[in-house]
Order: sequence, then structure tokens, then C-alpha cells
Amino acid sequence: MAERRVNVGWAEGLHARPASIFVRAATASGVPMTISKAGGNPVNAASMLAVLGLGAQGGEEIVLASDAEGAEAALDRLAKLVAEGLEELPETV
Repeated sequence: MAERRVNVGWAEGLHARPASIFVRAATASGVPMTISKAGGNPVNAASMLAVLGLGAQGGEEIVLASDAEGAEAALDRLAKLVAEGLEELPETV
């Protein structure tokens, strides 16, 4: 299973707008993946309620994981989005 550990770059954490950006990007990747707090239970990264339920704060470590085909590239892109607190999924990573 491929995984990326990254600290949340949005100051407000994965709440409301940042969670929406993240979920749209995870869904657009076409690769099923999970997200969890470090040491926590993984949840579906494409579920807004599940992502909001994590309560991930700015600077807190999260884990993105997937065992699907194409996971490495998709996880790299999502990790960059989260770490840098970007407003949209980076097209070239």
C-alpha cells in the first residue's frame, strides 16, 4: 500500500472550504484513497463528512493511503495540495 504522511498546510485545518477543495481533488484523481490522522482510523478521502469528521487541524500530520493502480502519482498530488494549503489540485507534480 502506498502512503504519504504530510502536515496540513491550511491554517484552519481540514474544515469547510479546505475540506471541500481536498474532497473534490481526491474525487477528481479517480483513485480510491483513504485519509487519517497519524495513528487514527482511515476514512474515505472522497467523503466530505468523513474528512470533516477527522477534525484535522493546521500543522497536524495526516496519512493518505491507497493500493489502487496509479496511487503513487495521485497521492503525490494530494499530498502537495494538503502540505501547501493550495486552492486547487496541482496539475503538474
